[in-house]
Order: sequence, then structure tokens, then C-alpha cells
Amino acid sequence: MTVAARPPERERSSAPHRQRPAHLKPGRHEHRDVSGGWLRPTVFGAMDGLVTNVSLIAGVGGGGLDRSRIILTGLAGLVAGAFSMATGEYTSVTSQNELVLAEVEVERKQLESYPEEEKAELAAAFVDKGVEPQLAQRVAEQVSRDHDEALRLHAKEELGVDPEELPSAWVAALSSFFAFSIGAVVPLLPYLAGSASLLLSLAVAAAALLITGGIVARLTAQSIWYGALRQLGLAALAAGVTYGVGRGIGTSVT
Repeated sequence: MTVAARPPERERSSAPHRQRPAHLKPGRHEHRDVSGGWLRPTVFGAMDGLVTNVSLIAGVGGGGLDRSRIILTGLAGLVAGAFSMATGEYTSVTSQNELVLAEVEVERKQLESYPEEEKAELAAAFVDKGVEPQLAQRVAEQVSRDHDEALRLHAKEELGVDPEELPSAWVAALSSFFAFSIGAVVPLLPYLAGSASLLLSLAVAAAALLITGGIVARLTAQSIWYGALRQLGLAALAAGVTYGVGRGIGTSVT
């Protein structure tokens, strides 16, 4: 009786086992919103509010205005800037969504008028992603049986968007409005509390800029110190220029 030879065991690799990074967990996971729904207008609104109003306050403070006039100027800048940001975001997102929907409608008509050509186009897109041509053709045929799913895939391939996940114009507008207001009120806090010191206002704004810059850097997995100092440096440049303008104009007027 012949006994079949036992296949040799696979040699274990001497290379160290690659460890999964601590912040990555197996299984299901969730991503942050990167589609521009609320995060982008919130971040931009808060930063814009801080930089705009600290620069405005630096300008009129450098021009020699007293505490009450600085408060009036800062509050006017807050309200005007918040509404400007909100209407700009609403108009921008609405126009973008209308453009996307118009292009999706063009794609819908193409699918209805030239189904075979569109199916071949979808299969070619799968091939470009590394799928075998025969398999890509079968997948395209199967997907094309569901008209809505075929339209969604064509929109993602050709327009780079999912027509079912468009950002909300109202969410963007309200996020921008409140974020700008919060950012813009920060340099006003010392004046509202009774202080008349421009230096204290600038110090409070600088601390807020460092914090918000660090938070944004943390969200984007960048260096916290780099993000914080970058934001502070850009704001300091804007405030310095407006302070110089206010100082020069205030001196010449008086």
C-alpha cells in the first residue's frame, strides 16, 4: 500500500507581522462628512468671522475710535458678514445643485435614447478601474437593468457626484451664518465685558485663532502646531495691515 507523501508545510516568513495602526479598527467604520454639507461652511465661517472682525477692530482701534464706536463697528461687521456668508453659501450650493441636476437630466435622456452606447461606456469605465473586460461587460449589463442605479453610476463616473447625496443649501447657509457670528464675536468679548484695551482684544482673538487652527489641523490629520500657527500668522498679517491703514487714516483725519 502506497501512502501519499505529506505536502511540505509552508515555511513561516521571518518578516515581522505588520501591525494594524492603533486608530484603525477592523470591521465597520464611519467617515467624517467631506462632501461640503456642513463642515466646510462651518470651518470657513468661523475662521472668516474671526479674521474679518479682528482685522476690522484692529483698523478702527488703530484709527483712535473709542470703546462704544468699536463695539458698534464690530457688531455691524458681525451682522453684515454673517448674512453675507449665509447668502453666499446658499446661492453657491443651490446653483451647484441645480447644475448637477441639469447634467443628470442630460445623462438620463442619453440612457433612454442610447442604452447600448451608455452600457458600453459604463463597461469601459469598469475596465479602466482594473476589471476584466468580460466581467465588466456582464456587470454593466446587470447594473443597466436598474435604470436608477445605472443613472447614479453614470453620474458618479462622468460628473464625480452622487445625485442622491447632494449637499443642502439651507444647512450650508445656517452653518456659515452661526459659525461666522461665533467667530466674529470673539474679538468683541473684552469690549462687551467693559474693557477698552485693543491689545486685550487682539490677545483673545489670537488665542481663539490658535485653538481653531489646531482643531482644523486635528480634523484633517495634520500637525496641530503647524495648523494653529499658520492660522495665527495669516490673521496677524490681515490685522496688521488694517491696523496700519486705520492708524494712517485716523492720524491724517484728526
